[in-house]
Amino acid sequence: MDEHKIVTRRLAMLIAVALAVFALYVLRLIFLQLVHGDEFAARATSTTEYRFNVTAARGDIVDSAGRRIATSTTCYNVELSKLLIGDNDLNETIRKAVEILQANGESWNDGLLISYADGAGNYDFTGDPASQSDQNAIAAVKEALGLQQYATANDVMDRLIEKYELESYDPTWQRILGGIHYQMEQEAFSNVNNFTLAENVSDKTVATVKEHSLTLPGVEIAETSVRSYTDGTILPHVLGRVGKITAEMWRVTDENGQVTYPLRDKGYAMNDVIGISGLESAYEDQLRGQDGVETITRDSDGVIIDTSITTEPEPGKTVMLTVNSEFQKAVDDALARNVQQIAATYNVDASAGAVVVIDVKTGGILACSNYPSYDQNLYSTQYSAYSADPGLPLYNRALQGLYTPGSTYKPSVAVAALISGLIDRNSTVYCNGVYNYFSDYHPRCTRHGHSGNIDVVTAIKWSCNIFFYDVGRRLTSDVYDDYAYRLGLGTPTGVEVSESTGRLTTKEDSNYTASLEVQAAIGQGNTVVTPVQLATYAATIANKGVRYRTHFVKALLDTNTGEVLEEVEPEIVEIIEDDVGAFDIVEEGMVGAAQTVAGLANYPYTIACKTGTPQRSEKTPSGSYYTNSTIIAYGPVEDPQIAVGIVVEYGGGGSRTGELVADIFNAYFFERSNGMTPVQEGQLLE
Repeated sequence: MDEHKIVTRRLAMLIAVALAVFALYVLRLIFLQLVHGDEFAARATSTTEYRFNVTAARGDIVDSAGRRIATSTTCYNVELSKLLIGDNDLNETIRKAVEILQANGESWNDGLLISYADGAGNYDFTGDPASQSDQNAIAAVKEALGLQQYATANDVMDRLIEKYELESYDPTWQRILGGIHYQMEQEAFSNVNNFTLAENVSDKTVATVKEHSLTLPGVEIAETSVRSYTDGTILPHVLGRVGKITAEMWRVTDENGQVTYPLRDKGYAMNDVIGISGLESAYEDQLRGQDGVETITRDSDGVIIDTSITTEPEPGKTVMLTVNSEFQKAVDDALARNVQQIAATYNVDASAGAVVVIDVKTGGILACSNYPSYDQNLYSTQYSAYSADPGLPLYNRALQGLYTPGSTYKPSVAVAALISGLIDRNSTVYCNGVYNYFSDYHPRCTRHGHSGNIDVVTAIKWSCNIFFYDVGRRLTSDVYDDYAYRLGLGTPTGVEVSESTGRLTTKEDSNYTASLEVQAAIGQGNTVVTPVQLATYAATIANKGVRYRTHFVKALLDTNTGEVLEEVEPEIVEIIEDDVGAFDIVEEGMVGAAQTVAGLANYPYTIACKTGTPQRSEKTPSGSYYTNSTIIAYGPVEDPQIAVGIVVEYGGGGSRTGELVADIFNAYFFERSNGMTPVQEGQLLE
């Protein structure tokens, strides 16, 4: 009985203890759920989101008929993602990725200006001692690593090896890994900023990286785009180039030492591509597009639980030009052919030139040619050869070249004299071949086709120097310069890309004399203009004194639909009032001039032109001055369509360019007869 009571008592105690423990657990659970429930739930579901830019496709550049000139083609980069590499050995991940690149003949992203170790294990700086940018880059490496500027390449490598724990690798891999690590640091490699290890890799490399994806976490293939050109010879100087953002562009220090990051503030990443010259730069904001966003979500244990595109990228706008690519190619060919023909026919050193053709009714440039030129698709691989070419194929003569206009300047003096009332249609100047107004200076005239009393129409037709010496002296440069500016010479034309301004001869010039002023009246003196200004000037004469802003861009289009989003309207920038019919009188003289030029005299359409044979500063072995060939022209006179400005270096007589003018008009009318029409809405041509 006593034993039974003891067992019962013990059992009751055990039950009581169990109930007490259970009650404690229940109370604890209540406490956790009610008091700290939200906190622990948040911990259980804690995630971190990382956002990466998805680069938008760059907009195309197309010609006036919708044919693509510059476009973006798909390519593949090898990228390193710190987020996805996680706890894996970064050095080994890089090494294995580089081995794949090496096996397939690929290069990788490494801008460290240090050589590989020589047989004795020593390194050298590889930068060009004459290149300031290279020397700045070497100085920046030393500064970034906390070294003095007298540090050697060996010192730099020792610091890189220590910093990135590369002691276990042989010297070759130390240099490879050290260079890549330094580049990664320069490009701010982080959980939210991937590093592009290699660009535009081959299909074989893409396949190999994907095959090793399980053993190479964080080594990713990223689809992107690269700029390409349907025909790299079309407008290379005008289109310009795109390139990687440089350190100088990314980090800008003003004169007060204030550091800003303007591109970062505009949403660019350090390794983005940007337009750096030409139309690619001028229309960067429109061509760039809007980047998308890829979001990667990681839980509290570091496991990637979701990857998605949360914002789709929007491609840039398509920039449509006023240039017709087929006409442009025809003008390119005609310029090259005629320069070579002039050199061979007249035994002169003609080897370079430029042509600009403008739509008289809008100011839009229809063709802009340089000779010699280059292929945009070969620029990066052939840059050294292009740069060393004495013909200067990279030089944009059409927009940047400054040339003495010679007698092409005379129509502007005639316009000024007629409108100002100094002369009229019947005013004459006596030409006997020598201008004797000055006692100590007697400039001459060739009297080609003329002599005696010469009126303005005859003076333009036969390019009488004596007439323009006298009229220019009486008019003064103050007056004829003003009209030349208003006609488009020595002043910006308005094109969207960089152009030289040129200059006219003025009384403020340090070498000014009265004799210099009469030389300026025939387009000599200190006056220099560009071919695009000559074409603008010719178009203004054709328009009877109405000058349009010269431009390359016709419209902005929606890249997806082809819809016109913004159209560039013709813009009048100058109107010269003419109550005396000055432009008609000048045109009569220019039509007469065309009848003296081979190739234009019997042309099916009436062409107005003025040739020039301006002297260069260099002298021939015989002591005379070398001369260029210049010409301005427009037509058909009854209803002007196009205006032309041409310069051929060392070409001699300006009339030698007549065949080139005829070729340009032939190409223009041929293109029009073959359906040279604006792009239809929603249609872009391949």
